[in-house]
Amino acid sequence: MAASLLELRKFVIPEIIIGIDARLLINRYIAHFNAQKPMIVTDKQVQHFRWFQETIDLIHPAVEQLIFFDEITPNPKDFEAMLGADLFLSQNCDLLIAIGGGSAIDCAKCISIVASNGGNILDYEGVDEVQMPGPPLICIPTTAGSSADVSQFAIIKDTSTNIKRAIISKKVVPDLALIDPVPLMTMDPYLTGCTAMDALTHAIEAYVSNTHSALTDIHALEAIKLINQEIENAVNPQRTIETMFQLMLGSLHAGLAFSNASLGAVHAMSHALGGLLDLPHGECNSILLEHIIRFNFAAVPDRYQMIAKQLGLLVNNADASILLETIINHIILIREKLHIPATLTVARLDEMTIDYLIENALYDPCMVTNPKVLTKDEVRIIYGRILQSQK
Repeated sequence: MAASLLELRKFVIPEIIIGIDARLLINRYIAHFNAQKPMIVTDKQVQHFRWFQETIDLIHPAVEQLIFFDEITPNPKDFEAMLGADLFLSQNCDLLIAIGGGSAIDCAKCISIVASNGGNILDYEGVDEVQMPGPPLICIPTTAGSSADVSQFAIIKDTSTNIKRAIISKKVVPDLALIDPVPLMTMDPYLTGCTAMDALTHAIEAYVSNTHSALTDIHALEAIKLINQEIENAVNPQRTIETMFQLMLGSLHAGLAFSNASLGAVHAMSHALGGLLDLPHGECNSILLEHIIRFNFAAVPDRYQMIAKQLGLLVNNADASILLETIINHIILIREKLHIPATLTVARLDEMTIDYLIENALYDPCMVTNPKVLTKDEVRIIYGRILQSQK
C-alpha cells in the first residue's frame, strides 16, 4: 500500500453555494449571522457594475448600518489591512462581506485576523499562527482564479521589505462563499485569462504537491479538465454565462485542492515577484508555470501523465521526454492564445534584485510542498528565463 494512503490528511472548506445569482442570497445569510452592522470589503472598480449595486440594495434593508472599506490595491498591503481592521473595530462592526477578487478577499481575511487577535497582521505569517477565529466572513468572488473565498490562505504584502507574506490557517477559511458567475461576465478578458491561469496553476501544483491526498486529487484533476475546456472560450467576446459558470466551477475545484494540499514553486516564485516588483499575480503564474513543470517533471512523472490526460493530450504510450514537451507546449499554446507574454520586463534588473527574489522564493511556505527541492541556482535560472530589463 502506498505510504501516502496511510498518512492522515485534513480537509477544510467553508459553506458553499454556487450558481447563477447566488450573490442574491446575501440578505438571508446576514440574518443567519444575526448581523446588524456589516462591513463591505471591496475595491473601487467593481462598484460601478449593476450586479454590485443589486447586491448592495439587498443588504441595506437587512441591517441597521452598512460600512464600506475600499482602500485596497492589487497585491493588498499590510497597512491596508490594518486600516480596515481599525475601521471595523471603531465602528463596532459584526460581519465582514468581501466582494471582489483575491485582493479584496485576502484583505478581508487579514482584517478579520487583526480584529480578533490584535497586533499587526504580519505577526501571523506562517502556518497555524492565528489563535482566535475572526468575525463571520462572507465572500462573493468576482474572478475565477484566486479561490480565496474557499481557501485557508491569506496573502499580504509586507511593505517594509516588499515581500508577500503567506498566512495559512483554518481560522481564515471564510464562513460562506456565494459563488456566482454573473460578476465574471463584466470581467476584463485579459484579467479573465490571467486569473484562469492562476486557477489552472493551483490545480496542477496541488496535484503534484508532496502533501496531496486522494481527496485533493479528485478536485485537482477535475479542475484541470474544466479549466482547460473553458479557458479560451472565457476570453471570447461572445462568452456565455454557462462558460463562466464552468470556469468558476473549475476554479472552485482548484481552490478546494490547493487549500488542503498547498502549492509549489510557481507560487513561491510568483509571490516573490509580485511582492518586490508589484506585478499581477496571475500573470506571474502564467509565465512561470511552463518553466517549473520542466524542473519538477522528473520528480513525479506519473502525476504529470495524469495531468496530460486531463488536458486532453494523447500521450498514453509516449516516453518521458515526449510527454514533458507535449505538456509544456500545450501550456505555452494556452498562454499565447490568452495573449500573456513569455517574459516580464522590469525597470531595474541587477544581481542584487535577483538575489533578493531568490531568497524570498526559497523562504516562501509554498516552496516546502514543491515535489522537487529547487536549488538557488535552479531558481536563478528560472528567473533569468522570464525576466528582462527595460531598455
